[in-house]
Amino acid sequence: MAQDDWRLRIELDEESIGGLLGRLDVLGEARELEHELENERLAVTRDGATLFVYASSSLQIEQAEKLIETELAELRASPKRVVHEHWLAAEDRWDDEPPGRSIEAETLAAGYAPWEVRVHARSHEEAGRLADELEAEGYSVVRRWSYLIAGARSEQEARDLARRVHGEAEPGGELVWQVRPGNPFAVFGGLGG
Repeated sequence: MAQDDWRLRIELDEESIGGLLGRLDVLGEARELEHELENERLAVTRDGATLFVYASSSLQIEQAEKLIETELAELRASPKRVVHEHWLAAEDRWDDEPPGRSIEAETLAAGYAPWEVRVHARSHEEAGRLADELEAEGYSVVRRWSYLIAGARSEQEARDLARRVHGEAEPGGELVWQVRPGNPFAVFGGLGG
């Protein structure tokens, strides 16, 4: 099982960092924080007055933070900042911001369905009945003769509905536009570009 990369960044003044490092005994090698961290090894590094504690989970980081807060309290030192960071491999950087909204959530917030289920009914009447049924269930439906499109809030919801009504799930038009920028006229054979 792969483990995530997490780190705790503690920004201190020069005097406080020296005292904290002495208490944690990390001047030569990172020490095993046995009792406090249930025998988990954590890497500890320093860059000037900033201390970094590396772990494989956010829970380990929280435990390390409690230990360090205790040590700082005994030193009567206050950090300038204490930041939890998570490694974003795809962006090759540390991120201390909470996860942003997904494209699906942004699409919903803009008033569009991020996923759609397209159905070709056997008749105009069957399409009308199905559209009424889906609207009664809370789906937003567009009907064109014997075809209809029902909006869904997530990919899983779209797939479940598609199985039930024998349709096809696909990203909604607005979601496709956000994910695949480029020539908006490509569908018309590349006009305007």
